[in-house]
This record gives sequence, C-alpha cells and structure tokens, in this order.
Amino acid sequence: MTSLDLTGLSAGPAQVWGGIRLVPLLRAEPVAGLRLSREVYRDPVGADVRLNDTTRYTSYIPHGFVADWSGEGPSAAYGTALGDAPASRLPLHRMAKRRPGDRLRFLPLHLALEGYLALHFGGPCVQWDTWSRQALRGGLSPRVESAYLGADVPQLADALRVFEIHPGQCGVLVYAADALGAAFAVPHPDDYRALHATLLQDLFGELIHQYAQYGRPVAEFTARVDERHVRTLADLRAAARAQERAWREAHDTVMAAELYDTSYAFSRVYRMGGFDLWRFLPPFHRGGAAQHIGEAITDRKGRVAYLKTFRLSENQVRRGHLLQSLAAHDWDPVRTAEALGTVPEELTRRIRNAGFAALLRHPR
Repeated sequence: MTSLDLTGLSAGPAQVWGGIRLVPLLRAEPVAGLRLSREVYRDPVGADVRLNDTTRYTSYIPHGFVADWSGEGPSAAYGTALGDAPASRLPLHRMAKRRPGDRLRFLPLHLALEGYLALHFGGPCVQWDTWSRQALRGGLSPRVESAYLGADVPQLADALRVFEIHPGQCGVLVYAADALGAAFAVPHPDDYRALHATLLQDLFGELIHQYAQYGRPVAEFTARVDERHVRTLADLRAAARAQERAWREAHDTVMAAELYDTSYAFSRVYRMGGFDLWRFLPPFHRGGAAQHIGEAITDRKGRVAYLKTFRLSENQVRRGHLLQSLAAHDWDPVRTAEALGTVPEELTRRIRNAGFAALLRHPR
C-alpha cells in the first residue's frame, strides 16, 4: 500500500457554478517524455472487453486514451464523435493495447472499474461447506455496478463550458456540494485543453449525482486583503500570493485529504519506456473518509503524470471491505466473523445484503 505522489501538481483557485466546484491542477513544468491524446470510436453505445478466454467486461466506452512516449507528440485520433447514427457494438477491445511505435491505447476509467469488479472475482479458494458449488466453480460472476455519465451530472456541463482554463493547467478536481467526485490529471497543458470536455463522458458515482442534483450552491473562495498593510503594488502582489497559499493549504489538507492521504494497493498494467500504467484500489476501511478507485501513469520515481479516479459509494466500500475480509481469512466464515466482531449468522446476513447471496450454500 502506498499513497499517490502528486509532486509537481498544485491546486489553483477554485471556480464555482451552483453546487459544482472545479479546482484546477497546475504544473510549473509539463512532464517530459509523455503525451496523452484521445482515440474516438464510432457509435459507442456498448462494448465488450475481453478479460480472458472465458470472461468479458461489458460497458459503455466512448473513447480511448493514447499514451505516447515516443517524443514525437500526440498522434492523430481516428473515428468519429458521438452522433445520431444507430447504435452499434464495438469489436472486442483489450483494456490496454500497444499501438505502432511507442504508444499505448487504454480505456480510461475502465481500467479502474475492472480492478474493482475483479476484486476476489474467483470466489472461495477453500471448499467450505458454507459456499455453494456454483461459487466454488464460477466465482462471483456476474458483478454489476451503476454509474452516471458526466453529461447527466447536473450543472457539470455548464461549469466545464464557462470556466476558465488556467495557464499551466494539467488537470482538475471535480466537487459536487464540496464532496470530491473525481480527479483528472495529464502530463501537458495542451493535453488537458484537448481532453477537458471528455469529463462529460466519464463515469461518476451515485453520490456525486445526488449531491449535484439536490445540494445547495457552494460558497466561492474570496480573497481578503488587509488594506492597512498594502502600500505598493508589491505589497498587493505579496498579499494575493499569501491568499493563494492559504487556499492551497486548506484545500490539500481538508477538502482533498481523502485523495492525498490515503494509501492504495497498486497493480501494474503495462510498462512503457520510463513510465508505468497502474490501477489502484483503496483499503476499503469502513466509517472513514470517502474512498476512490483509479488509474495512474507514473514515472520511474513514482510521480503521477496521468490520473483518473472514481469515488465509491458507501455500499461499494462495504462490498469491497466484505470481500477483502473473506479473502484475508481464506473464506472461512467463522474466522471472518470473528475478525469483523460478529457471528457467522450475521456475516451471512451481510453477504446477502451485499448482493452476494449466490455465494451461499443456501442463498435464501
């Protein structure tokens, strides 16, 4: 378990539209040796992604990202944007696929979601009498989770349309009613400008949709300068910079603490030159701060060049916690119940409530 190294990224002044707060992520210098571009698919209503010879992941995939470490800059995207043509099904795609030259196409956010859906997918590894033969033979298939398209999150489209893109902006943190819903970061400001609008085709959790729908407008950050200490333009500039530092520190230590301070379990997806593509899962602690799944590209020092996250709901955290606990105790219901401070009968109830009744020998 390790935390995200966001060295080189700093929070800029937030912009507010109703209940949506966008916090720009700025880089003093772009990440050298890596660029990111978009690969657009035709009529992307549904897609089948082959996980292995027997398992497919089915989801809505509007586009892919192409990571380019060739030093030649982003390659041209192919395909067409979303339109009114009849829906069609994409051919099978792998989550990450090498392109000619030093390029890799991967499916943004779906890397992270696959990691969550595949969490202990194989089910029990020991033939306890408690578990059904189906669970022992086929694991937890199928796993289903729900999400909202960014275009369906109230006020987000207007916020992305009207907000200023800052010089040096390489990412953004998206808040709804001041709950952090997603983080997005790329290596270069030009990449961000090209990919800014793709947030509307990203997936957001149920909580963020509800907060944006029903939450009140959030307060804007306003700078307060004590005029008694301002005599020159230099004094005013210093006071403004002090306000920026105060905002940044308050943001990083309070608003975004759940992202910066959490330790994640990373799984490498692909090595590409001096960079690595990862997906990561949170510790699934109950009753604490909000938790995110995500994917990242890091350099050899572990610093994040690309980042995309998805906030889990409390129910999703609860399911992850339950699966982690079962796996940590070899799926022994008695030992797992003891570790959770309960009894096997209560553990059985939790398994049913989490939607895993098919695991049980007597699911009803």
